[in-house]
Amino acid sequence: MVKAYFVNHTHWDREWYFTTQDAQVLSDQLFTEVLNELEEHPEANFTLDGQMSIVDEYVEIHPEAKGRIHKLVNRGQLFIGPWYTQTDALAPNAESLIRNLIIGILDARQNYGEPMLLGYLPDTFGFNANLPMILNQVGIHDFLSWRGTNFKRQTKSVYFKWKALGGKAVFAANFPLGYFTGQIDLESKRNLKDFVKNRLDKGIDFEALHGNNSEVLVPSGIDQMNIIHDLSKTIAQVNQYSKHKVVISSYPEFMQKLRTKKLPEFQGELRYPTYSRVHRTICSVRSRNKRKNFKLEQVITRRLEPLMVIAQYAGIPISNGIVIKLWKLLFKVQPHDTMGGSVTDNVALDINERYKQALEIADGLENYIKKRLAQRLSLSDHDVLVFNTDPYSFKGRKVVEIISSSANVKFPTQNKAVIVDCKEVKSRPHIMQLTPNGYEFKDEPGYFKLKVSIHVEMKGLGYQVIHFENSESVVPKLSLQKGSSIANKETTVNYLDGKFNLVTKNKTFTDVISVYDQANDGDTYDFSPLRNDREMRLPWQGKIKVAKAKDIETLQLSGSWSLPYDLEDRANSQNAKQVAVNFQLTLTMVANSPVISAKLIVDNQALSHRLRLRLKTGLETDNVHAQIQGGFRKTTNEKIADNWNDEFVEKPVNIYIFDRCVGLNNSKVGLYFLGEGQKEYEKKDDSLFITLMATTGQLGKPNLLWRPGRASGDTTSVGHVMMPTPMAQELGVNEFNFGLYVPSGSQLREEKLSQVISKWYSPSVSYQMQKHNLFVNRLDNKLWDVEFAQILPQLKKNENWLNINSDIEVSALYLSYTIKKHLVLRLSNMTNTEKDVSYLKNKDFIEVDGLEKIIAQDFKIAPYDMITLVKKIKVKRKYLLKEVQMKMR
Repeated sequence: MVKAYFVNHTHWDREWYFTTQDAQVLSDQLFTEVLNELEEHPEANFTLDGQMSIVDEYVEIHPEAKGRIHKLVNRGQLFIGPWYTQTDALAPNAESLIRNLIIGILDARQNYGEPMLLGYLPDTFGFNANLPMILNQVGIHDFLSWRGTNFKRQTKSVYFKWKALGGKAVFAANFPLGYFTGQIDLESKRNLKDFVKNRLDKGIDFEALHGNNSEVLVPSGIDQMNIIHDLSKTIAQVNQYSKHKVVISSYPEFMQKLRTKKLPEFQGELRYPTYSRVHRTICSVRSRNKRKNFKLEQVITRRLEPLMVIAQYAGIPISNGIVIKLWKLLFKVQPHDTMGGSVTDNVALDINERYKQALEIADGLENYIKKRLAQRLSLSDHDVLVFNTDPYSFKGRKVVEIISSSANVKFPTQNKAVIVDCKEVKSRPHIMQLTPNGYEFKDEPGYFKLKVSIHVEMKGLGYQVIHFENSESVVPKLSLQKGSSIANKETTVNYLDGKFNLVTKNKTFTDVISVYDQANDGDTYDFSPLRNDREMRLPWQGKIKVAKAKDIETLQLSGSWSLPYDLEDRANSQNAKQVAVNFQLTLTMVANSPVISAKLIVDNQALSHRLRLRLKTGLETDNVHAQIQGGFRKTTNEKIADNWNDEFVEKPVNIYIFDRCVGLNNSKVGLYFLGEGQKEYEKKDDSLFITLMATTGQLGKPNLLWRPGRASGDTTSVGHVMMPTPMAQELGVNEFNFGLYVPSGSQLREEKLSQVISKWYSPSVSYQMQKHNLFVNRLDNKLWDVEFAQILPQLKKNENWLNINSDIEVSALYLSYTIKKHLVLRLSNMTNTEKDVSYLKNKDFIEVDGLEKIIAQDFKIAPYDMITLVKKIKVKRKYLLKEVQMKMR
């Protein structure tokens, strides 16, 4: 007899083929019934899906319920948190995952009581290999999930110790038959004997068999399902029919028992589609949202939050409340269906609106900080405020955007200024202007909007003011040159006979990048090939332009591809409708920068197809070296049997996920791809294929070549309908930004790779206080001049506040959530060796966990691990005149 720990819960997709508003209507009724049932039955408990957002939204419409929730949480009847939203675990970066936990846990403690400190992700489509380390950052050492396991290829047991890249671990409980293993709906209650015999006992047997377990976990619930009424009575009846012993339990109780057992260990990602689908190609669906997610993550962590720390040092008041709201908007686009893209178009519209709102908040906050600082410094319209938002030194180029009455401007010689873009705005007659004498009407002079690349050398976390003048002489500009190649000291790229070749001193990469197209017979969950179709190479043919100025060179190819319009046109080639898909590829090289920056613009007019970028390396290696959340891992293609569907419910294709960087190397030289929202790669021979986009017109389709059987998304379930998704075709302009990097020798070390990656992503953050156009920065027209208090900190035209070594990657730098006037610095060791950062003790840092609680002061970062530090923000203030006079006496 097996002892089964029965846990009643509901799984709550915030949105899917229904909207968040639909879900809130459902929660209004269901959550109220849950509270009533728990109060009436103190022996019962219920798990509210491990995410705080749905609790917050319920309390918005039922503020009177807050106290009831708090009591039930404190009594151990209602389990909430720790996540703010049920996150995807593959596409978001490490900091997003950590912050989702931090904000969720703090939100619970502030409003409702102690959250359930378990890594609970019951429906997520697979898990990155470093998730145990991320969970450990906030003191979580247990993990519960459904998808991604294989008991033949990974661990023999449904319960195991899951180790991260560097060895940090969690106790893992898998429910391979789903979070609905013990689901008791009304029909099951009415036929309880049949339910126990045909479903419950079989599920218990399966979990007992895989690992020879005498105690097993049985989750009971399903999407938007209510609490089981009079649970103790129901379980008593279950025990009359079951050959096992079933007891009411909770996830924390079961995991506590699991910790006492000797468990097998496993290290690696969880993405096998064995007992359930994991949708191995979902990271290319609705690719625009993947790129928006990347942009928003970068904006928050690399621009906005460090600027908020700078503002604190500069005496500019700023609160965490608005940026937490911003994070919550990001979390609401990161659940597995939302992030994956397996949603209907009306939900996609809501998602787009959240991205819009989040970016507006970020832009507005940045605008506020920069203008207030410029006002404090009394800058003129010929001054540019340039920031270094990283806490380590920067030497290289940044692009500043300025407004000038002249197209010719002169920067100091050391800035090596180059105008990379110039747009003229004509003068406007009879424009209203408010003066001390009232409204007057004048002609508004024209001006030029300039993008200028300047060379700067800056210490960490600070700014410098750079003055420019109008000039009568011609300022260096990117100008067209003859030829079809660009170069710097280390590398040359040439275009010859329809191919791009990359030449370095160590190796020549012939035909280094190309684009491939293929029909997509899949849906918003998965790419799947069209039967009898094949992937085809698209020609690099068109007009070449080369532009150069000083140490910047660009090569641009503009052309058009002819593609079949739809799936029917690919299947019937004789009468196929063809459409023109225009493209423009721009490659940019800068002296002293090892990364070739690339921008591919595709005006997509074709339906249901996949575009991939091929990197041809010519290197012999079986391994792909991929950067993921908080570390690097190697992947090797696995053999796929012809009868793969005997073991798997979808084809276990060798398509893997990376975070920012992926490449091949032979220990001497390598070729790496640096992405901006691209997530999927596949190795074929000596080439890497990076998925750019996979478009589709259906939410879910049945009987796919790579995914036989039922449709995902319930579209072929009884009572459901097929759901077209024209927005997922991503018609129109799509912009893909990426970088190419050729490291060699010691540059192949993960520490060096991480440094190059981090610097390439370093943002250009600048500001000019001008009145030609008050909408270049949206809030300039509403941020009026203010009188600053005399006691504010002294500021110079060149300031920096934090300078650390660049050998450790910075995951985040932000204002503390729990300690006033402190900053938080989180460092990520992206290497397989321990790092000592004890020098930071001398900079007044204190070691804490992710929740800002003081821990042992080791100041060592284990391999592929993180450390969180706090530091008091000390501000040098001016004395008021009276205080100075008193001191003089």
